[in-house]
Amino acid sequence: MSTDTPSSPPAENARTRLLNAALRLIREKGYGATTVDELCAAAGVTKGGFFHHFKSKEALGVAAAQHWSQMTGGLFAGAPYHQPADPLARVLAYIDFRSLLIDGPVPEFTCLAGTLVQEVHCSSPAIRDACADSIFGHAATLEQDIALAMQRYGTPAGVNAADLARHTQAVLQGGFILAKAAGEPEAARAVARETAAHLKRYVQLLFPSYHPQDPATPQDQHPEDRPSQDQQHISQQGA
Repeated sequence: MSTDTPSSPPAENARTRLLNAALRLIREKGYGATTVDELCAAAGVTKGGFFHHFKSKEALGVAAAQHWSQMTGGLFAGAPYHQPADPLARVLAYIDFRSLLIDGPVPEFTCLAGTLVQEVHCSSPAIRDACADSIFGHAATLEQDIALAMQRYGTPAGVNAADLARHTQAVLQGGFILAKAAGEPEAARAVARETAAHLKRYVQLLFPSYHPQDPATPQDQHPEDRPSQDQQHISQQGA
């Protein structure tokens, strides 16, 4: 057995500390109410250090949206909802997973990209576009499973995979808005979870021939139902 002492993980650099501070403060206070001085204090970085890494607060906002996509992309890529053999079961498990993430105070379970874009969609096209990449990029990771579910259970009238994938995000983001309006943390969590539950029921209603079963045995699995390696890679690109 090796007697080497494990090395300590490298400390976060100043840029990463600023980005992590931005994720927290913007979700707590909003973009406009978060100052550069507050970001520097939270990150333990001087103002000179801030402007070494970001030419402006707007540049920080763009980078924060991209940082959010990278962090959440890793979370979703490794999440257990990819495990079911049935593609529709994976879509429904995704919604369940999103509901499980609704915990703690409102800023801890709401979306950085959604918070940002609601505030600056007119005033900062650069931040808006970074948020769009995050939200639409994450929606795109659901498209293959939805398309496979349509192949297996039939395509509902007027529905396509891309539209339904985007609709999931519209409902979940709407739930976050309702949670913020609810105010009190317990009520906020309840309304956000309620929204996710209605989304799951809606998706189930689109596929009436689907009947949940125990996880499929290997001989029950349809090879075409499994996400491709390319699709798994895409799921790491944004959320």
